[in-house]
Amino acid sequence: MKEISVLVGAGSIGQAIIRRVSAGKHIVLADYSEENAKRTAKTLENAGFECSTIQCDLGNKEDILVLVEFATSKGEVKHMVNAAGVSPSQAPVEEILRVDLYGTSVLMEEFGKVMANGGSGIIISSQSGHRLPALPQEQNDALAMSPVEELMRLPFIKEINDTLKAYQYSKRCNVLRVAYEACRWAKRGATINSISPGIIITPLANDELHGPRAKGYIDMIAGMPARRAGTPDEVGDLAEFLMSSRGRFISGADFLIDGGCTASYWYGDLQYLKATH
Repeated sequence: MKEISVLVGAGSIGQAIIRRVSAGKHIVLADYSEENAKRTAKTLENAGFECSTIQCDLGNKEDILVLVEFATSKGEVKHMVNAAGVSPSQAPVEEILRVDLYGTSVLMEEFGKVMANGGSGIIISSQSGHRLPALPQEQNDALAMSPVEELMRLPFIKEINDTLKAYQYSKRCNVLRVAYEACRWAKRGATINSISPGIIITPLANDELHGPRAKGYIDMIAGMPARRAGTPDEVGDLAEFLMSSRGRFISGADFLIDGGCTASYWYGDLQYLKATH
């Protein structure tokens, strides 16, 4: 039985991470589109990795339970990476909350029950979660600790009627939930952290940079301290450190990797965005 790396969401960022941590391991690729997972598997297999694929809707608890069973049938789960999700321009409020808030919380909880000793998890969140002002402590506690089936029924979540707010609350929830789950994963000798990327060049981001909202993105990049977008490999390098033996003292933490975009949003040239966010 091999050690298993699980990747949920077979896009560019997920691939960059899983390639760095999966030499000699069997990779389970889960994606809403199994066709997408199979394309990724072919790319990885041509680079020397062994893969299996499975269709998985992150917002569906039954799909997640099937994924956990599928992965554990092949060996010990050493790594779990969630790079799946939907964005404010892709889906309505209910879908964003179902996938990004509820589904991601279920995924962390269920894999936390099966992780191998010495294992590690990474949740890809977003800089968007850092654009919410500080929440009341009772809201933080509710997002972090509520039973997963109650998350969608929280009064302040039910009041959300804007896709950007739904996304921001979902990503804030991811970060809080990682802190909560780190305490549970520790009982199995495993760590879990989140990474909050800013503008990273992926096929979807490239579409945005050449689409009707291109100017907003270009202006945002110009107002960031880094003055450029990031690459999936830069996120992969950070994740590799967190998931390696060098990162064992780090758990329950969130890491912004956004070229200083959030700093500029609150205190620099991008403060004008607060009026629209």
